[in-house]
Amino acid sequence: MRHITGLLASCALLLSACGGGGGSSPAPSPTAVAGAPTPTPAPSPTCSLENRQAFARDVLNEWYLFPELLVTSANPASFTTVQGYIDALTATARAQGKDRFFTFITSIAEENAFNTTGATAGIGIRLSIDTPGRRVLISESFEGAPGLTAGIDRGDEILAIGTASSNLRSVSDILAAEGSGGITTALGPSTAGTTRLLRVARGGVSREVSVTKADFDLPAVSSRYGARIIQDGGRQIGYLNLRTFISAADTPLRDAFRSFRAAGVTEFIVDFRYNGGGLISTAELLGDLLGGNRTSAELFSGVRFRASKSSRNENTFFNPRAESVSPAKIAFIGTSASASASELVINSLAPYYNRNLALIGSNTFGKPVGQIALDRSACDDRVRVVAFTSVNVRGAGDYFNGLASTLDVSCQAADDLTRPLGDPQEASIRGALDFLAGRSCTAIGQSSAAGGLTGQSQGGQITFERELLIPAAPTPAQREVPGLF
Repeated sequence: MRHITGLLASCALLLSACGGGGGSSPAPSPTAVAGAPTPTPAPSPTCSLENRQAFARDVLNEWYLFPELLVTSANPASFTTVQGYIDALTATARAQGKDRFFTFITSIAEENAFNTTGATAGIGIRLSIDTPGRRVLISESFEGAPGLTAGIDRGDEILAIGTASSNLRSVSDILAAEGSGGITTALGPSTAGTTRLLRVARGGVSREVSVTKADFDLPAVSSRYGARIIQDGGRQIGYLNLRTFISAADTPLRDAFRSFRAAGVTEFIVDFRYNGGGLISTAELLGDLLGGNRTSAELFSGVRFRASKSSRNENTFFNPRAESVSPAKIAFIGTSASASASELVINSLAPYYNRNLALIGSNTFGKPVGQIALDRSACDDRVRVVAFTSVNVRGAGDYFNGLASTLDVSCQAADDLTRPLGDPQEASIRGALDFLAGRSCTAIGQSSAAGGLTGQSQGGQITFERELLIPAAPTPAQREVPGLF
């Protein structure tokens, strides 16, 4: 069957990047949102902490992919939050690298709003942190949000944060005293109307900028550089930068591939460098759009539940669309922030391309598992529980250490903040173009999987060593868009 049915029909499968465990390293979480009947026994309809914890426990007992790893001795009375109790239940799987805070509780309303339209609130910037250098840099700025409107964009550095000139604190001092969590605190809550004064530098020139957080719809495909055709040595290369897998991405994805197809493009760069995952349905669409040379008899990916739920296992086959292209070669740009649905797409296509597919940049996060979502609407509670793993046509899906070592070709490249995304001279895009042109490269080392963009620093803002800044308690949007503030 094409789609998950029965139990999962009412909710979307989710493969996302961050599960929210604190620190600045992206902690990808599953990218599929799936709904399911209320687990049994059903908890009381009241929304006390005790009953909400019981609901979460029942969900995990029934659906958790690694039931043998659940910490059954965890006492809910020892925890003041539902998430704290969930973290205790999943501690063994986390220690083994199988559930790095991928199982969590979130708001039904907030998550639905983001998955449908990209709705969120904030400055609309993506922050990366250079911990050794005590620097905070802008990796990306989103169209239609306050940050870009105020002139803040990729490559800028935040030097100080405050509410007025009189109380600006330097980023260096904040990091020295409080670590990365201090930056999150200084920037304030993700609520519309919150105002901060930022001292921002670009090219050695600093300025003070006042920005007020606002509600906005985050575009999954940038109107500035999300989809374009790059001319390289007389060849046409289709470049796609996908920020997140949400249903609002479906139309711009179709539009992008319609233009690629019309131009006769057969070589592609798919930029997932900051993509933490999202909806499996959108990942399937992207697979179809890249699968014009595939047939409906060929497997895209399979979903595998725990043994007691194996009747839910299903396979998804390619379904070429009117806009689909037939690639000869594909270069995927990734980093440690690339997770879940991003990894699923790469893993699913790799067996069909072998050495004609490459990962460019650094190793991916390593999240081959996904979640289903079980809701308790009376309390606005959605428990996202790791419940399945995804596999490709070869049955391969055990890439907890990232994808680099599983692929026939990988090429190390830096994330160059001195150039815009989509620029053919940006280091990772240049690396992708070199691969497509048949030039040799240095393979990605496995050591970069769960820790930042490791590798040899090239100085300045062209580096492997930054991490996207992730708050300890991310919003639904921040889970899917690592570094979003």
